[in-house]
Amino acid sequence: MSTPELRSDFGAIDVAPDAPVRAGARRILLWDLPLRVFHWSLVASVTTAVVTGELGGVWMAWHGRAGLVIFGLLVFRLVWGLLGSATSRFTHFAPSPARVLAYLRGRWRGVGHNPLGALSVFALLALLALQATTGLFGNDDIAFAGPLNHLVDDTLGSRATGWHRLLADGLFVLLALHLLAVAFHVLVKRHRLIRPMITGLQDVEADTPVPPPRGGGRIGLLLAVSLAAAGVLVLVRAGQATAPATAPSATPAVDARTVAAPSW
Repeated sequence: MSTPELRSDFGAIDVAPDAPVRAGARRILLWDLPLRVFHWSLVASVTTAVVTGELGGVWMAWHGRAGLVIFGLLVFRLVWGLLGSATSRFTHFAPSPARVLAYLRGRWRGVGHNPLGALSVFALLALLALQATTGLFGNDDIAFAGPLNHLVDDTLGSRATGWHRLLADGLFVLLALHLLAVAFHVLVKRHRLIRPMITGLQDVEADTPVPPPRGGGRIGLLLAVSLAAAGVLVLVRAGQATAPATAPSATPAVDARTVAAPSW
């Protein structure tokens, strides 16, 4: 008998398997397609931002573009965390003290992020949001100015740049811890974490509690994508509106006496 399917707009919660599933287990759709696209897009954009930020110089233009992409992805994730499919919602994996305590005692059972992994996810999202925000207002006085830098004075712009660089160190630490945790679960505990983030599918024990299917519909996806795109477009236009004008091809002659005695 095939496994029953409880379908949402982006797949089934319980999936009739195409490949054999071990006895006593069932195959579920753990991560929906929009969440998987978000995850790997964030990996690519953060990697680009880190590399171009370290290279500096002419690469700062690409650093800024990567930052705008990260901003848009975070807006999408915020909306999808409210309207997305069951396992994508923040309420599903929010790390409450009771959940963390149950996990530490070995009593937590569920699918998706465990409570400690959830803490890492929320920390990364929060730090990336702060990083993106400070970058919008920053100015390194050499090759880069954020699209909202014109809204603050030079002092606050310099502080935003300093915070941006300081937060980058914290981001490196969190990313390293995240990768180490993934490696530990994959290599030591033999948990399959990578495949579900690619295919969306995971095999779980038959008695594992799985949230009922809800959300993740096309309207929610359209709203999340629209808000993310609108936010990025506003920032792009703000940056274009404040871009320095092209220098004139010829400089008119200036009377030395006028320079010596400015009208202000």
